[in-house]
Amino acid sequence: MTQNPTIIITGATRGIGLAVLKRFLQAGFDAAFCGSSSDSVEKVTAALQKEYPLARIAGFAARLEKQDEAISFSKRALEFLGHCTVLVNNAGTFKPGSVLTEEEGVFENLWQVNVSSAYHVSRAVIPSMYGIKRAHVFNMCSIASIVAYPNGGSYCISKFALLGLNKLLREELKSQRICVTAVMPGATLTDSWSGTELPQSRFVMPDNIAEMMFGAWNCNTNACTEELLIRPLEGDI
Repeated sequence: MTQNPTIIITGATRGIGLAVLKRFLQAGFDAAFCGSSSDSVEKVTAALQKEYPLARIAGFAARLEKQDEAISFSKRALEFLGHCTVLVNNAGTFKPGSVLTEEEGVFENLWQVNVSSAYHVSRAVIPSMYGIKRAHVFNMCSIASIVAYPNGGSYCISKFALLGLNKLLREELKSQRICVTAVMPGATLTDSWSGTELPQSRFVMPDNIAEMMFGAWNCNTNACTEELLIRPLEGDI
């Protein structure tokens, strides 16, 4: 079992997830993470191990919309690390559309990836965090968790639900002194905005989010940052 603090994070081969993973590795954490593609997981693991040679790092390929794979990943991550200090439910997907006209199956897919994965991973990992010093759970919600907007469709529904899950976990884990934080970014410059003609200055950057999350963990000894609401400096896009 590692003696270092540890992080388990889902959906960490790119974007916000990768930025968060790197920030905690910089602080001396050991890590286990997953992505949906074996190739990307292998490449990211090799790159991270080269960048952080003293860290213990394990990457796993997992389709977290499938309950058995979500649970399997959680168990393998815990077996590798021995314990979990920080859990980040970051896996998610986005598809715009209207509730009344979006394609059949969009709701089910977004629900499974954005909500069910966090539910099953949390149930598998959090009991092992009891008694761990400065244990912390982050759920990657969204501005769409608090503001419904046209063309948000099932994505908004799933993110509202994830915020609800976060609120429930916060109440349930107070007695265990486990901090629970909802992270709600606005427009963030990730692959979701590939091809945009908007300037970089109009976006939140993944590193901004990672730094704020690390700060929330870093001061959680007697205080819990319940929500991190992060918007572009000039406002929503």
